[in-house]
Parts: sequence; C-alpha cells; structure tokens
Amino acid sequence: MEDRILSKPALATEPLVSDPAEATREDTPSHVDPRTVIQACLLALALLTMAYVASDILLPLVLAFVLKLLFQPAMRQLDRISVPRGLAALLVILAFFGLIVGLGAAVADPASGWAGRLPEGLPRLQEKLHFLSRPIQTFQSFMHEMGTSGDPGIDFLGTLFRGTQHFASGFFETILILFFLLMSGDTFLRRTVEILPRFSDKRQAVELSQQIEHNISIYLVTITLMNTLVGIATALMMWATGLGDPILWGVLAFILNYVPIMGPVAGVAIFTFAGLLSIEGTLAAFMPAGAYLLIHLIEGEIVTPMLLARRFTLNPVLVILSLIFWFWAWGVAGAILAVPMLAIFKIVCDGIKPLNPIGHFLEA
Repeated sequence: MEDRILSKPALATEPLVSDPAEATREDTPSHVDPRTVIQACLLALALLTMAYVASDILLPLVLAFVLKLLFQPAMRQLDRISVPRGLAALLVILAFFGLIVGLGAAVADPASGWAGRLPEGLPRLQEKLHFLSRPIQTFQSFMHEMGTSGDPGIDFLGTLFRGTQHFASGFFETILILFFLLMSGDTFLRRTVEILPRFSDKRQAVELSQQIEHNISIYLVTITLMNTLVGIATALMMWATGLGDPILWGVLAFILNYVPIMGPVAGVAIFTFAGLLSIEGTLAAFMPAGAYLLIHLIEGEIVTPMLLARRFTLNPVLVILSLIFWFWAWGVAGAILAVPMLAIFKIVCDGIKPLNPIGHFLEA
C-alpha cells in the first residue's frame, strides 16, 4: 500500500506541463466546500478543548493507544510463535513495567546525591556566573512584579509538577487500558468494518487503520532506538568528561530526546548547570553540555532525518505549536505525545477526501 504521508521526490525525466492551469490543478488538493473545512476546524477546536478539560480521563487513554502502536510489532512476533494474546499482552506489559522500575532504581541514588549536593554547590555556581548576576536579578524583579515568587526555577518546577501529576495518577489506568487494547487486537477495526454501510467506506477504514499502525509504529520504534543510542553515547561522554553518574545522565538524555526541540534545549541547560556545579574550571565545566549538544546535532540533524524525513513531512512550525499546547495541557506526557498525535491526525486527513486540504496544510 502506498503511504500518502510519504514524500515523493521530483524526477528530472518527468515531462513538463505546458498548461499552467493544469499544473495548478495537479499540485493542489481537490477542491472541497469551504464549509467542510470550517466545520472540521471547529470540530478540532472542540476536541482540543475537551482534551484539556478531561485530561484526567483522556491522557491515559491516548497514552495507552500510542503504547499499543509501539508494542504492536512485538505482539505480532509473539503471535507468529502461537503465544496466546492474553499471555503475550501480559509479557509485553511486564517487560515495559520492569524496564521503568529498573531505570528508576538505577537513577534514584545518583539523583538523590545530586539533590544533596545542590545547596552547597550554589555559592560556587554563583561565583562562576558572577557576570550574569545583574541580568538574573533584573529578571527576578520582573517576575516578582508580574506576581510570581521571583524564583523562575521554582515556578517552572511547580508548573512542571502540576502538568505531569495527571500522568502519575493515571498510570495504573494506562496499564489497564493498554492490556485490553493489546489483547483485543483488531476487534474494534472488525466491528467498525461490519457497521459501515458501503464497501468503499469499509476499505477506507481498513486502509486508514493500516496506515496509522504502520507509520506510527515505525516512527515510535525508530525514535526509541535512536533515543537509546543517544542515551548510551551521552553516558559515555559524561563519564569521559568527568561529570560522573553516567547512568543517570544517559537515562535523562534518553527521556528528553522524546520531546523534539524543547527536550534537547532543556538537556543543554541541565548539563551546563551540572558541569558548573561539579567540575573545576569554567572551560572544562562547559564540556558536558558541549558534548551533549554535539550528540544531539549528529542525531537530530543527520541520522534521524535520514531515517524518517521521507515518511514524516510535518510542518515544523505546527510541530512547535503542538508541543507548546500539549505541554500546557498535559505536561511532559503531552509533549512526548504531541508529534505522534499530529502525525495520526495528518494520516486521517490525507485518507479522507474532504479533509485533504487540512492534511496538505500540515505537510512540511
């Protein structure tokens, strides 16, 4: 099946179109009633409003659906060796839960150690950054006049905690929904096909489902593998630069890389802070952040685009807006889910003819 989200490079051997009007008709989506597009935009606005208001319910549901797409290749492999779907779903979830618990146990002690070193290291950090004291004081005064606590770090951490507590409180709900989604397989798709009246609608539903599963599964698996390599490379570089606790920094880099643009920016800030806090010498203290930035540039600007650019051609401006909105609505979990949800929405728009203009608008 030809994926409509794939980008098609122009061929030099293709004949030129002599009629400009014909070229315009071929290069633009099919003409549709503007009222249909307006109604689709109003529906999307209503859905986004509902997503914010009902975040406690919808976030675990969406996260479970995306995890189902991520684990679908493993489920198919277990199905080929005749493992019952219930047992296969249980094995996959136990492996996922065990990985989370293992990573949490591995980074708990190093993270506590860094938190304990923070109070005594702040005076040395202020001494190294004394040239920034006046801008920092000005910014703190501005934040205080705006009605905040005057400490941007505390305000940011408070916002971050409030935005991610939905995920923590709904983790069990996510696992429960994920188990039944994995165990059900294609049941919902079969039921949808059965109730659709026309054969063309049935075929369209199957094609959309296959496109979403195939493209998003490849995206999630590829990103997870790349983030694992980024975590390993970051751990090795932090050990080489003398920062210490390579497992902690590797896990942190692995998690941050799931959030495009904002995650690496936060990583550079964290590694800069950690280097200044623990390494003597200003130049050497900036080496961990420089090494992390180099790893991200190689992965984000060279390797990952080579693997995914032909499959996912989303508008980068809309990606940024999606990240900002979902981070505001659902916290860190929303920022991680922003790109997969935007890609799913584009696949749906490309597969439904009246929504083709919206899909064209989302394309890079």
